[in-house]
Parts: sequence; structure tokens; C-alpha cells
Amino acid sequence: MKFIIIYITHPNIKEAKRVAKHLLEKRMIACVNYFPIESAYWWKGEVVSAKEIVSLVKTKKENWAKVKKAVEAIHPYETPCIMKLETESNLSYAKWVKRETK
Repeated sequence: MKFIIIYITHPNIKEAKRVAKHLLEKRMIACVNYFPIESAYWWKGEVVSAKEIVSLVKTKKENWAKVKKAVEAIHPYETPCIMKLETESNLSYAKWVKRETK
């Protein structure tokens, strides 16, 4: 069974949890994992580095547009990173993701 993981970067754990809580309460996602990272990237003509939090959210493929729109509406970054990763899993986990999302 196919579903998606959405990779989202956040400025800190508080913001990551705020975004995830919104998505979970709306049942757009079934689960989220948080990871601390250090990023380096071009921003407004300069290379910058920052400590960030990545959240990996799991949902059904058909929820991609809804999740992306919801994150864009509440995310604090001017240009948030919201990337879809298509994946497959064991059947019991995929059924759980499907059952827990609208």
C-alpha cells in the first residue's frame, strides 16, 4: 500500500509541534517524527546555516495538497520547505495510516 511522507523544516521544536498538532487534530496526518538538523543554504544572496527541526509526517497520498496548503498557511518561514516523498510500507502500517487520516 502506498502513502507519503512529507518532509518539513521548522525553526525550532515548538513550531514543529504546533504545525504537527494542527495537522493531527484535523486528521490530515497519522503520525509525525521530529529530528534536529543543521542546515546550510542560500538565502537572500548569502550562504547561511541554522539549526532546525525536521518533521516527517505520514499520510495518504491524496492528502498531499491539503497538508501542503495547511502548512503554508501557518508556517512561520517566508519560504517553508515542504517536500513529498512517495513510499511503501508493510501492509499493517499502511492500513493504520489510512484508518487514522481523513
